Amino acid sequence: MHSRKAPATYPYSATRAPAIGVIANPVSARDIRRVVANAGNLQISDRVNIVLRMLSAAAACGVARVLMMPDRGGIRALLERSLKRDRHAAHGEHWPEFEFLDMEPDSTVEDTFVATRLLAQAKVDAIVVLGGDGTHRAVVRELRRLDSRIPIAGLSTGTNNAFPEMREPTITGMAVGLCVCGRVPAATALASHKLVEVAIESHNQTRRDIAIVDAVITSDRYIGARALWKPESLRAAYLAFADPQCIGLSAIGGLLHPVARDHRGGLAIEIAPDADGARVVLQAPIAPGMVRPVPIAAWHAMVADQPMDVAHEAGTIALDGERELGFEPGDRVRVTLRENAFFTVDVARCMRFAAAEGLLRTPAR
Repeated sequence: MHSRKAPATYPYSATRAPAIGVIANPVSARDIRRVVANAGNLQISDRVNIVLRMLSAAAACGVARVLMMPDRGGIRALLERSLKRDRHAAHGEHWPEFEFLDMEPDSTVEDTFVATRLLAQAKVDAIVVLGGDGTHRAVVRELRRLDSRIPIAGLSTGTNNAFPEMREPTITGMAVGLCVCGRVPAATALASHKLVEVAIESHNQTRRDIAIVDAVITSDRYIGARALWKPESLRAAYLAFADPQCIGLSAIGGLLHPVARDHRGGLAIEIAPDADGARVVLQAPIAPGMVRPVPIAAWHAMVADQPMDVAHEAGTIALDGERELGFEPGDRVRVTLRENAFFTVDVARCMRFAAAEGLLRTPAR
């Protein structure tokens, strides 16, 4: 059963020019998993080229203004040079009005939170995100805190990319442009998504966070290196969706019991300490180039809005592949699946609609 429930109308206002935001993480895909798995890494010039292709296509489909998060990693400087060069060249590209947000980056996740707040205040019609699962999660987390329904469009530049799909930025830019200009109906253009909400109750206080793909319980008693890539410490996994074509910890669920992004419910998995206590042992691609045995004790469905208690006494919780929260004996840990939690621009549906309706055709003279 599908959980797609988009707004009846898209929040674009005909009284102002369509505007989008861009958040590009300059350091995604540089964690330890890339080193141990012999995976590749996008250079700053590659990230800038992705942004340029997306901007040109978005402008061609009607986007008039772009606001972007600044950074200290080199994206801003190279992008400004590239835009200045191309505007003076006879390439024929049309560029939107472009500016960087008024903020001072410090090269932490706080940059993403601040940029998301500023983009929401600027009332952009969509936010294009370059990064992995962690970057997308940070944007969604801040949008939920603001109670904002601004849709995001993901461009994969991270390590374990279960959430953002691999797609040519030109196509993403076109779909975003068609969407924010109202040329594709909201019911078609926007897809709703699930997430996993985590709450830790301890000493009369509650810590909360989210995962847009997976919340994984580990036996580790410290956060340490944030990226989680060894299966030995895994104890449980709670998945918003489980795609057998993905890599990362969500691949455990994807190869065990697939759950589509747009179907109701999630998946809860109990992971055994070793093969002796396992029901099955699953060979799972937990990182690029790394297929490892994972002993599975049990698995069952997660139902939306029904909290589940975590049975483990102490450890850490990894959210979308990175250790984020620690808990101790006596703490109560609960996870809850939330449906229709945030929106994305559905690139495939936008482009199919554009083709079927002839949105990109003009009569020949």
